[in-house]
Amino acid sequence: MLFKYLLKRLLIMLPTLFGVTIIVFMIINLAPGGPIEQKIQQLRFSGSADDSGASTQSSGTSTVSKEVLEALKRQYGFDKPIHTRYLIWLKNLATLDFGESFTYEEPVLDVIISKFPVSMQFGIISLILSYLISVPLGIFKAVKNGSSFDIVTSFILFVMYSIPSFMLAILLIVFLSGGSFLDIFPIGGLYSDMYMDLSFFGKIADRIHHFILPLFCYCLGSFTTLTILMKNSLLDEIKKDYIRTARAKGLNEKAVYMTHALRNALIPIVTGLGSFLSVFFAGSLLLEKIFQLDGIGLLSYNSILSRDYNVIMGLVFIQSFLFLIGNILSDIAYVFVDPRIDFS
Repeated sequence: MLFKYLLKRLLIMLPTLFGVTIIVFMIINLAPGGPIEQKIQQLRFSGSADDSGASTQSSGTSTVSKEVLEALKRQYGFDKPIHTRYLIWLKNLATLDFGESFTYEEPVLDVIISKFPVSMQFGIISLILSYLISVPLGIFKAVKNGSSFDIVTSFILFVMYSIPSFMLAILLIVFLSGGSFLDIFPIGGLYSDMYMDLSFFGKIADRIHHFILPLFCYCLGSFTTLTILMKNSLLDEIKKDYIRTARAKGLNEKAVYMTHALRNALIPIVTGLGSFLSVFFAGSLLLEKIFQLDGIGLLSYNSILSRDYNVIMGLVFIQSFLFLIGNILSDIAYVFVDPRIDFS
C-alpha cells in the first residue's frame, strides 16, 4: 500500500512541477524590464560605441541600433517565441542544465552551488535546534500548564515572536557587536580575517562565534510556533477518553503523558519535518544583508533585480521539488508516529 501511495504521489509531482515552472516562466518573461532592456540601459549610460559602431551618441543621448538589439535577443535567447523558450528550458532540465546566469556569466547550477553552503549550514542547524529546544519545552509547559513557569515562558516566547528578525538583528549588532555598548560578537560574515591561520579547534570556535547572532535570529520565529504547537497538541490529547482510561487504571502522570499522550501529540509536529529538505535552500534576504552572508536569499533577491531569468527558474524548480519531496517524507513519518494511519 505504501509503495502504491508513494508512486501515486510521485506521479502527481510531475504536473505540479510543470504547473509551477510554467506559471513562473510566463510571469518573469512577460514582466517589463528584462535583461535586454537592462543591457540597453548600460549601453546608453556608457555612451560608448562597440566595434560595429552600433551605439551612437546624439544630442547628449545614446541610442542602440537595430543590429545590436537583434544580437542581444539572440544572445539571451529572446529571438524565439516564449513557448519555444520554455520547451527548450524543459528539454535542458533533463540534464539539470538551467542555462547560464546573465549576471555571473556562469552555469546556473554552479552559481547556486556556490551560495549553497551558507544557507545549508544555517538551515540545518536552525531546524535541529528548533526541534531540540521547542519540543521538550512544549511538553514541559503542557505538564506545568497554568503554573508560573508556563505563564512566564509564554510571555517571553510571544515577546520574542513579535519582534521582527531583522529588527532583532540590528539591535543585537548595536548592543553586542561594538555599536554603542558591548563588543562581544563580530558584526557579520562567516569567519574572521585570520581564519586560515587558526588551528582546527580555533576554526571551529571562530565559526561558532560568527554563527551565534544570525542563528539566533534565524530560529526566533520557529521557537515560539513549535513550542506552542507542541504544548496545545499535548493538552488536547490528555483531554481524550483513552487518557482518562489510563488514569483510571492507576497510571502515574508521567506515564500518562510520555507513554500514551505524547506519541499522538507528535503527529502535528511531524508536519514540520517536511521542511527538512527545504532547509538546504533556506535563505533570509534581510538577515543575509545585515550579517553580510552571501546565501540563497541574497542570490534570489539580486537575481530578481537583475532579471536573471535562468537563476530564478533554477531556484524555483529546486525549491519546489524539495518542498514536494518533503511533503511525501512527512506522510511517511506519520506512519512511524501513528501506525493506525493507512494510505489505502
